[in-house]
Amino acid sequence: MNDTTFRVHRQAAPLRHNVTESIRLAIALGRFKAGDHLLERELCEMTGVSRTLVREAMRQLETEGLVVVEPHRGPFVARINRAQAEGIYEVRQELESLACRLFIEKATEAQREALKQALASLESAASDGDRQTRLAAKNHFYDCLVDGANNEALGKCLYMLNSRITLLRATSLQAPGRAKESLKELTDLVDALMAQDAQRSVELARLHVGNAATAAIPLIEDL
Repeated sequence: MNDTTFRVHRQAAPLRHNVTESIRLAIALGRFKAGDHLLERELCEMTGVSRTLVREAMRQLETEGLVVVEPHRGPFVARINRAQAEGIYEVRQELESLACRLFIEKATEAQREALKQALASLESAASDGDRQTRLAAKNHFYDCLVDGANNEALGKCLYMLNSRITLLRATSLQAPGRAKESLKELTDLVDALMAQDAQRSVELARLHVGNAATAAIPLIEDL
């Protein structure tokens, strides 16, 4: 992995959004680690955009809790301790369980098909071996699940947690064997969702998040 991975393309989504996503990805993939000083010049060189756009991205990531700005020192990658991680996983369990219930109640046929396609992409990414590809596929899977829940408030809650969830997701996938287990769990979950089995879907969603927490939390250093 080198910094060309995080070069921002100037089309499709708004440029400011692309810059924010690029820096978020760089943190999730370990290009910048917890506690690292995010130097404006370095971020401009990495993304290929102006200082103004980098500053706007920093403000957004600060709002999401992925970046902290220290007076007279500037932005740093936020640290997540074990207690904070446990809290995030607890909230994630509840929100994703709700997303599953709502998906069964409200998802259109097109949204159901999109989730199945997202699972297929996740299966393909699992054999790819590239962390960026796997992380992007996992995030897309959850985007499809939340989209099918058709609940704006739920979507906004998960969006505000997304940065830290992405960071923890990348951490959990570092655990030996976790990527394979995660794929099996999500395959079972999709089967339950397609069968419209609400109780089993909720149980599987909670199991998946609980197993992710078990994998990730021991890897988090309390600093």
